[in-house]
Amino acid sequence: METTRRSRLHSLAHRGTIEGVTIAAPSGTDLCHYFGGVRYALPPLQRWRRARRLPSTFSYGSKDAPGRCDGGAGLCPQPEFRGVSPSEDIWTEDCFQCNVWVPTGEPPRGGWPVFMFIHGGWLQFGSPNGFNAAALLGESGFKCVVVMPAYRVNLFGFLYSAELQQDAAAVGETVGNHGFWDQRLAMEWTKENVHLFGGNPENITISGYSAGANSVFHQLAYDLRQPDDKAIVRQACILSNSPAVQPKAPAETQIQFDELLAALDIPSSFSAIEKLARLRALPPKTLLEAAKSIEVHQFRPTTDGGFIVPTLFQSLDSGDFARKLLARNIRLILGECADEHFLYGIWFPPKADTLDALRTRLIADYPERVNWTPDAWGRIYADMQVYHMQRGLIHALTSNTAGVDASRLIYRYRIEFRAECIEKSLPLEWGVTHSSDYPLWFWGNGDVLTPREKKSTDAALIGPLSRFVQGVSAEGSDGFGWGTSGKGVRVLRADGEVEIRGDAMWDVGVKMWKAVRDVAEKARL
Repeated sequence: METTRRSRLHSLAHRGTIEGVTIAAPSGTDLCHYFGGVRYALPPLQRWRRARRLPSTFSYGSKDAPGRCDGGAGLCPQPEFRGVSPSEDIWTEDCFQCNVWVPTGEPPRGGWPVFMFIHGGWLQFGSPNGFNAAALLGESGFKCVVVMPAYRVNLFGFLYSAELQQDAAAVGETVGNHGFWDQRLAMEWTKENVHLFGGNPENITISGYSAGANSVFHQLAYDLRQPDDKAIVRQACILSNSPAVQPKAPAETQIQFDELLAALDIPSSFSAIEKLARLRALPPKTLLEAAKSIEVHQFRPTTDGGFIVPTLFQSLDSGDFARKLLARNIRLILGECADEHFLYGIWFPPKADTLDALRTRLIADYPERVNWTPDAWGRIYADMQVYHMQRGLIHALTSNTAGVDASRLIYRYRIEFRAECIEKSLPLEWGVTHSSDYPLWFWGNGDVLTPREKKSTDAALIGPLSRFVQGVSAEGSDGFGWGTSGKGVRVLRADGEVEIRGDAMWDVGVKMWKAVRDVAEKARL
């Protein structure tokens, strides 16, 4: 969509003044206000340390010299995807900014609902700058403050080792999962500051796509362990992803760290201080090139005992997770696309068509204790990332002592419909693959939906989602028009119509979840 922008000054009270833009449609109608690259934290003092909260005295600028917030968030150094590699000129390890989209007009009493969206990218790449909420806010009934944070990815956000643990302990910090800690800081910043943009800090929905959805699960798990007065999450959307297994233990991620040192010719005989000094002195491109060459080349979350506790998946099985959801009445939207596997199949596929090559590739993402059987790479990855494990997660939440009540908090979807505009980026033969639904959730995401597509998207997704984030509920029904909860699935069919279905993949998904959990439990014992 061709839009125009004009400058907009916005006062953030004690935080000073920023300059963003008002975005208008070709007709001249204002769609929304946009503030890009709004800082939510200060960078760490060293690479692989925790980012720092903004001090109470931090100011973005003055009325005469406002902080410039008309661009985008910083881009963490990252590998290429589908042959596209962002220029090193725009890389920055200081990526602790978010993009904020605000509806026009006066907010309702208490403020607009807040929709925080965490971008995906396998936790290896990605940015909030590829998402456009202007038409969503300006043309649909979705009236929320949308907050999209950047965070550290790949080895900058998820490297872990005993050396880093020792380094962090020396300054009183935890180590590992820095990307998740970044997201949490952005959530805390949102809770404390979103009222300055007209948002309601007591009604925050966290959402995410793919690795962003996996992040949402871990953020939700962390939030549920906090005291009620520290809780942030009101509702959550887990889009095209699911937790699969307990993240790797420190001993497994240590192997990856040692492989990285070897690829960079850093002697293992060096002290921890010397190793980290060498690593911190290297430019990002050198680190990323070395990371691509090692066997365990995906940098994923670690069971660090801080952000991710060792008993996380046990809490799903025991019903403790479900009971905490019930205590806070946190509703979940979860779902999938019909053909997830096509896009998944092109991300670092196995180097050969053999079981050994498949296993080598899978342990780059998952703990080695999980057993695998041969199949097409994209389908296996899609089953583990979305289809089977999401059904297993729902089973875990609803089959225990708290499950009967927890089922009313779960709302599922399946998308079999594809917007025409996505053909510019995804081949037609890939069908409704992973990420093909971006234009549906974001009302074109910068492109234009046809009138028919708008009608279907509003009826199937955006209308109910709008009511969901507003916190609408009613006694005896889902209250926001989803039409089903628990095991039932709301389907946006290929013809654009909505259908409520049973789940033909339920049994195999639950069977797969149980098999993976059994293997993990035996390894733990």
